Amino acid sequence: MGENAYPEPTVGALIFNEQQQIILIRGKKFKDRYVVPGGHIEIGEEMEEALRREIREETGLEVCDIKLIGLQEAIFPEFHVKSKHFIYIDYVCRALPGEVKLNEESEEYIWTTLPEALVLPLETFTAGLIKEYLKGDGSEFRQTILYRINR
Repeated sequence: MGENAYPEPTVGALIFNEQQQIILIRGKKFKDRYVVPGGHIEIGEEMEEALRREIREETGLEVCDIKLIGLQEAIFPEFHVKSKHFIYIDYVCRALPGEVKLNEESEEYIWTTLPEALVLPLETFTAGLIKEYLKGDGSEFRQTILYRINR
C-alpha cells in the first residue's frame, strides 16, 4: 500500500475568542499560508477528541462548544507540502481563556476577525471554510454543509 492509497481524514476548526476573533496559524507545512488549527485523526480516536488534541498540540488552547459545520475534500491541494487526498472535517468552537503556545510546526499565529482574515494569504480550504461560514448569520450555523473546492 502506498502513502496515498486512501484519503486522509482530518479535523480543523474556526476557534473564536471572547472578542469574536479567530486564530489562524502559519507555517512551512502549508507553504507559509494561514490555516485553522487541526490535523489528522488517529486510529481509534473520535473526531472531536482528535480536534481537541490537535488544537491543544498546535496552540496550547482548550476549546468548548464544538459544533460540526462542514466537510471539504482536498485532492492534491496546491498549498500543502505533500500531494495527498484529504477529507477536511470542519468545526466551529470557542477557546477557553489561556495563553497560545505554538508547536514546532507553526511559525506564527494571529487573532483576526473573519472579514479581515480574507485579506491574508490563506490556504485555499481555509479561505473556503471562512467564506462558507460568513454565508450564515454568524451566531449559529444553519446546518451541516458540504462544499468542495478542488485545485
